[in-house]
Amino acid sequence: MRSQKLNSQADIMDAKRVEESRTVMTELIMPNDANPLGNLMGGNLMRWMDIAGGICASKHCEAHCVTASVDHVSFTLPIKVGDVIQLTSVVTRAFNTSVEVYIEVSATDITGNNTKLSNHAYMTFVALDKKTLKPIKVPELTPVSAEQQKLYDSAPRRRELRLILGGRMQPKDATDLRAFFDQL
Repeated sequence: MRSQKLNSQADIMDAKRVEESRTVMTELIMPNDANPLGNLMGGNLMRWMDIAGGICASKHCEAHCVTASVDHVSFTLPIKVGDVIQLTSVVTRAFNTSVEVYIEVSATDITGNNTKLSNHAYMTFVALDKKTLKPIKVPELTPVSAEQQKLYDSAPRRRELRLILGGRMQPKDATDLRAFFDQL
């Protein structure tokens, strides 16, 4: 299902499914990627996460996308020289001009065995018009599976938290977060 752009300023686009923009990137960890202990440097991993997430966002938006925010990134398990990592990125929610992307990193040995989840993060990307470099409207997202629906439903809370932490929203204005805590 591809988006259909109309001629008006307020382009209306068809919603897209998660699978349409899923991005999988694979990297072999080499010595120049590692610290003196033989572990992948966090900055290199974050760069690859940004690339995989940006490709996923751009596929969904059919436009160039730039990184707007990165949520908490934890380094659960070390990734060693010689390991193969797989970065899987999916759009979890589309807002007006931005998309939230979930990126999961797993590592295996060179044979593809001993898979371990090592990292994950949520990143936000903003779609830009190629000529003006101004934000543009993005296609909606249609979750299909129960897991996709769960990520979709929880995205507004993560978004409000990002906006509060970034100083772009006052906590008193966070309706989705407040509703979540009222349910507990």
